[in-house]
Amino acid sequence: MNPSLRLRYRRIASWALVCLFVLGFFIPQIGIFTGPTLGVWFVGTQRILRGFLWMLIFGLLFGGLSIVRGAIQAGSGAPVYIAWALLLLVAGILPFSLHRVTGPYLSGFAATLPFPVYSALLIVLEGSFITVTSAGLHTAQSALLLKHIASLLGPAAAAFFVCWFASALAWAWNQEFRGRSMRLGMTIIAAACVVTLGVEALGPAAVSMSNGITLGEEFSVLCLVAGIGFAAWALLASLRRDSWYARPETLSILKSPASGEALRLEGEGRRQVLVSNAGERFSLRYGIPDLRRTEDLAGDNGKYNVLYETIGGFYDHIQRVVCALQGFDGAAYVKSYMNLLEVKPGDAVLETSVGTGLNFQYLPQGVRLVGLDLSPEMLLHCRANMRRWELKADLFLGNAESLPFANESFDVVFHVGGINFFNDRAKAIDEMIRVAKPGSLILIADETEEHVKEMYEQGPITSRFYKDRKEAVAPPVDLVPPQMLDKQLRMLKPMGKNRFYALTFRKPTQVNERSALDDEARVGSSVASW
Repeated sequence: MNPSLRLRYRRIASWALVCLFVLGFFIPQIGIFTGPTLGVWFVGTQRILRGFLWMLIFGLLFGGLSIVRGAIQAGSGAPVYIAWALLLLVAGILPFSLHRVTGPYLSGFAATLPFPVYSALLIVLEGSFITVTSAGLHTAQSALLLKHIASLLGPAAAAFFVCWFASALAWAWNQEFRGRSMRLGMTIIAAACVVTLGVEALGPAAVSMSNGITLGEEFSVLCLVAGIGFAAWALLASLRRDSWYARPETLSILKSPASGEALRLEGEGRRQVLVSNAGERFSLRYGIPDLRRTEDLAGDNGKYNVLYETIGGFYDHIQRVVCALQGFDGAAYVKSYMNLLEVKPGDAVLETSVGTGLNFQYLPQGVRLVGLDLSPEMLLHCRANMRRWELKADLFLGNAESLPFANESFDVVFHVGGINFFNDRAKAIDEMIRVAKPGSLILIADETEEHVKEMYEQGPITSRFYKDRKEAVAPPVDLVPPQMLDKQLRMLKPMGKNRFYALTFRKPTQVNERSALDDEARVGSSVASW
């Protein structure tokens, strides 16, 4: 299919899906599927406690009026009614939170199961109460499949299938709707529905077991066992993943960003620390070495780090949604600057301000990936992406203006996004040059002033960070040392406009090369061609 036609169809489909989810807020028969899908997706983008609190806020916003009306009708029993209503609201959020806790520790399609299992258990435990999880379920009983499932296995099973569909859809979205495991998972859901309908077709005898126990009771016990198993597995897996394992070749180049002293790993599990001979100690934060200093979060670095901590969970999703709704090929844009790099199998590759690691997908197999970022939130999602894409990367919390690596450690060094608003852009560039091996081609790419004005200054969340700036964005051409070779500035036009730039230059290979270029710079010779 023609690429432009494919993008057009994708855009139409994307807008249709958006409209469907909007209708879900008004039509219960649609909302029964779209509501849990949005919920499980949203909680998956947040840290556990933050996601729980946001869901509680949303529940109060959408259900607060009903609680108030019920309290008024209860009269003198209003306090008890409100207490029960709030308890049910909190209980309805628990399946989302438990899914967030356990899902990341399960592989493949199994990661979709915790949410429906815990939702079904909640229905069983609450009996006749209708909670946030099952809100609208009874109004949607006219849906043929749900009616059959509920009559066969009870309302808990109907909730299970609804929530399984929701978690599977959210999981497929995170998998970018590709991969053999996704197709297998969707086939399993379809097969489960067919089997359920087939069992009911056998008649009432199929609903009751030989020992008098109904299938609904068997199903509840199965969910209980699965729920306990998921919780135990997540606990054990979290204990294992608290340790940090870096490749020896990466550990050998680590240096203190303050003293420049070599760092070594000491301790085990939660007590692992990086220490230097000077007595410096750098601990792990969420299982990632934290090599930041207090001063690294001052000025603009601290200001924009707050932004990334806020949007880190949505960062990948926002880009995908915007690209889909605008009919924009995001992959082609990424390739437009990643193809400028000179990467060979076996190379050591460093990306500063790695974010969620999206660029690592476009590097060839067989390279050693290292990423550094100032934001813990972004690196947590980067680590999750690496697991999902089956990539290995050594990740570090640190400042791109003081890289914690030895001189000439990397074959490839690049930076995409962020440098426009660093405290000291010149120092960040000097650091990239320092850790790059002689002869390396270095890439710096970021947004132009046009893009910042049209997108970030108008955004509901980003506007307060980008308005009233002291100076306009400009490619850091003048900040590249004059002795660098092959300087080129390219304007990328993925949307038909000058929205992004890519600046490349090469580190000289020999000392005499650098000296000759220094002499040319002193007499005012130009060494760059733009």
